Amino acid sequence: MADDAELIRAWQEGDRATGARLFDRHYASVARFFRNKVGPQESADLVQSTFLACFEGLPRVQASRFRSYLFAVACNLLRKHFRSKHRARVELGTVSVFDLDPSPSAVLAGDQRQRQLLEALRRIPIEMQVVLELFYWESMTAAELAEVLEIPVGTAKTRIRRARQLLHEQMQAIDAQGLASGCTVEDLDAWAQGLRGEPEPS
Repeated sequence: MADDAELIRAWQEGDRATGARLFDRHYASVARFFRNKVGPQESADLVQSTFLACFEGLPRVQASRFRSYLFAVACNLLRKHFRSKHRARVELGTVSVFDLDPSPSAVLAGDQRQRQLLEALRRIPIEMQVVLELFYWESMTAAELAEVLEIPVGTAKTRIRRARQLLHEQMQAIDAQGLASGCTVEDLDAWAQGLRGEPEPS
C-alpha cells in the first residue's frame, strides 16, 4: 500500500485519483478532530473545507509532512470558525468549547467514564483540548504537534504536560458518581487512548 508521501508525489505529478485515496485514509481522523468541538453540521462543513484547502495547497507541501500539514489546516479553520461565529477574538489558550457552547457534546461514548472524559476535554482550553486529542487519538509526538501548532518542540512538551493535568482536574470536578475517584493522570491517558475508535456522531 502506498504511503502518504508516495500518494502526494503522484498527485503532484498529475495523478488526481490519488486525492480520493488520501481523503479516504484521513477522513475519519479529521472528522474526529472537529466532532467534539462543534455541532454535526459545522463539523461536516469544516471537514470539507479542510480537505479543499489542503488539496489546494498540495503543490507546495513537502510529501513527508502531509499529516502535519492537514491538521495545521484543520486547526487554523477551527480558530477562524470560532472567531467568526462569536464575532470576537476568541483566545483558544483560555476559552473552552464549554465556555462557548455549554450544550452537551454531539459525540456518543460507550460508558459513563468515557462520557465524563469527553466532557472534561470540552472544559479545558481549546488549545489544550487540541493538543490532547492529537496526542491521544492521532498518536502525535511532541515534534509533530510542534509542527502542526507552529511552536517550539519544548513548548509542545510543556503543553502536553499542562493539558494532561488540566484534564485530570476537570475529570475530578465533574465526577459526580466517583468513577474517577483516585485516578491518576496515567489512568486518564489509558482511558483517552481507548476512546480513539469510540466516539461516533449522534
